Amino acid sequence: MYSTSNEQKMTGTITTPIYTGKSRNPPRCIGTGILAMPEAFKRSGMSCGIVSTLLIGILTAYVINILIKSQYVMCKRLKVGLLTYPESLKVACESGPKCFHNFAPYAPLVVNLFLVIYQLGICCVYVVFCSANVKSVADYYMDEEKRIPLIYFMFMWFLPFFGIMCVRNLKLLAPFSWVANIITLVTFGVVCYYVFPGLPEFTKYPHFGKIEDYPLYFGTTLFALQAIGVVIAVENNMATPKKFLGPFGVLNIGMGIVTVIYVGMGMMGYWQYGEDIKGSITLNFPPNEILAQTINCMYAVAIFISYGLQGYVPVQILWTNYILPKLENSKHKLGWEYLLRFGCVVLTYIVAIAIPVLNIVISLVGVFCLPPLGIMFPAMLEICVKYPDFGPLRLRLVKNILLIILSIVAFLAGMYSVILEIIAMVIDNNK
Repeated sequence: MYSTSNEQKMTGTITTPIYTGKSRNPPRCIGTGILAMPEAFKRSGMSCGIVSTLLIGILTAYVINILIKSQYVMCKRLKVGLLTYPESLKVACESGPKCFHNFAPYAPLVVNLFLVIYQLGICCVYVVFCSANVKSVADYYMDEEKRIPLIYFMFMWFLPFFGIMCVRNLKLLAPFSWVANIITLVTFGVVCYYVFPGLPEFTKYPHFGKIEDYPLYFGTTLFALQAIGVVIAVENNMATPKKFLGPFGVLNIGMGIVTVIYVGMGMMGYWQYGEDIKGSITLNFPPNEILAQTINCMYAVAIFISYGLQGYVPVQILWTNYILPKLENSKHKLGWEYLLRFGCVVLTYIVAIAIPVLNIVISLVGVFCLPPLGIMFPAMLEICVKYPDFGPLRLRLVKNILLIILSIVAFLAGMYSVILEIIAMVIDNNK
């Protein structure tokens, strides 16, 4: 029942296809989210953004810790080498408090559903990001009245996105993944080049933003920092997994470094551009400079490569778990698989065209998927694993209940704020 094959690692757990199984593709936990951090700080305010991002980084590391530790416990109990995230939650709910028993049969479906939506949501972000960055370069060379609408740039990317989504062997994308990582590092260098010189007075920026904007900040930051897929994949492939956890383990040190980088990017970008900051800091670069134009196009290429890698996960989940079992006698399995890949690309385009604003789609993906995947389900898992021994004063139970409440509040408040932003966007477009 509990297979440990590489394919099931990729299709049943929250992993990214960038570092799964025995693949040598480099893991990436820094993507478009970091370039949106300055805009997130605009919503939270400078001081609130710095403190909140540090706290969200700590929360993220802690939740991943309890998730992996709980999976260790379940593997030992069942004497298996690996349990995927959906399997872990199902088995834990079966052995936990009675209130979770009825949820157990549906746990794999629910986790996989959120994972599919999350990964396709990332692909939606990529569609908007690539199109907006190329458009920013093209607009400089066109008269204002002749500028091409963003939707046409989206359609320009459709065939390339579909083509890379049709790559069935991830090894073919490995060299391109290295190129994408190199471009990412170069992009950060260019960001520093534009951000650090000529900074205005630090005290001119508000310490706190509007309370109604905070859920959008939270969604963007959670989208940027939440790296459950990457860290679980790395942990599954470590020669000495015990070094992954612990106060000074790979996870805590890695998340600490990443969190500091994200705080720095958000603070410096907002400090430099203030209220003029855009959904991606690259869109604030001087449009007339060749360096800015080059980096916008290069990073769009890097994100394009990542589209195929991120899209691999939902395709494999849907195909392996839900579609292929129904096509056992079909002679057209390959055709159906490519139809699924085409459908996933079309779906990402429908959302991207409906919400073509980068910061809104990032917040939407963050607040809808990550409170359940990254906070609620790990808390439920630890409750079930530790049941009925929750320690002195049942503090572990209280702590996990608070995490579940936090995830629900973040989900509801975030969705409310995102819906208001979408309504405001529609009204502005219709004026």
